[in-house]
Amino acid sequence: MDLQQIKNFLALADELHFWNTSAKQNITQSALSRQIKSLEDELNVQLFERTKRSVKLTPAGEFLKTKWADIVDEFNFIHQFAKKIELGETGSIRIAHPDSISFSTLPQLILDISVRYPELKVEMIQLAYEDEQEFLTKYKIDLKFSRDMNRLDNISTMKVQTDHLALVLPQDHAFRELADITAESLQTQKFIMPRSNSSSSYSQLTQQVFEHYGISPEFSYTSDFGSTIISLITRQFGISIMPYSYANQGYQGIRFIELPFESNLFVHWRTDDQSPILKNVLKMIEAMA
Repeated sequence: MDLQQIKNFLALADELHFWNTSAKQNITQSALSRQIKSLEDELNVQLFERTKRSVKLTPAGEFLKTKWADIVDEFNFIHQFAKKIELGETGSIRIAHPDSISFSTLPQLILDISVRYPELKVEMIQLAYEDEQEFLTKYKIDLKFSRDMNRLDNISTMKVQTDHLALVLPQDHAFRELADITAESLQTQKFIMPRSNSSSSYSQLTQQVFEHYGISPEFSYTSDFGSTIISLITRQFGISIMPYSYANQGYQGIRFIELPFESNLFVHWRTDDQSPILKNVLKMIEAMA
């Protein structure tokens, strides 16, 4: 027996009329009769009682109608689910991201995914800089947003947006505008910054700011997580240089002074990754760029 034979049996079991059933199933009446006879012979069970005037299910036919209907429903569900997997409409994707896009780019992407692919599960992860490449190359994440440029041959990159850097300070800080920022005034400040890493292009960018003002600042505290840095700023532990996009997060007790330095946001993924989910999400990110 095959699945189509079972479907034709179920159609006849509902219709109890060979001609009507054959028309609905788009087969000839003789072909339908042969299929039902073949099923009965294979099972050695009579499925229908036939007379010239009527067709009715036998008790065995009634039993198989109930059981096979469940099986066909399950087969249909499995097939539809497999199709969704092939199209990248269901499953999961793991995305690493910096704190700076938690209230801007990331929520918009999640909203777009939830509307377009409501069955897709999204796992969002924040990583220290030195863990990002390892997690991506070893399949622990599927893509990552980063302020750092890619330096690996087997990783593809797309620029998503450009942001300015900003001096982030407590609300009552003496600096009110860009003109207040000088080498002399900055040199006396305590800075809260991400840990310095010579291979990080973002770390190099912040260092360019310090070089522009000709200072070697004191790093009182370091953290790779922006929310931690901002928490310390609100408690008067120091100031920091961060992407201006943090201003979207509505933090209380801090101010942002935009600096004439740009920071790019990139998305990175494995070049050989053929996941349809990844391809769908990348198309959405590209539309946002």
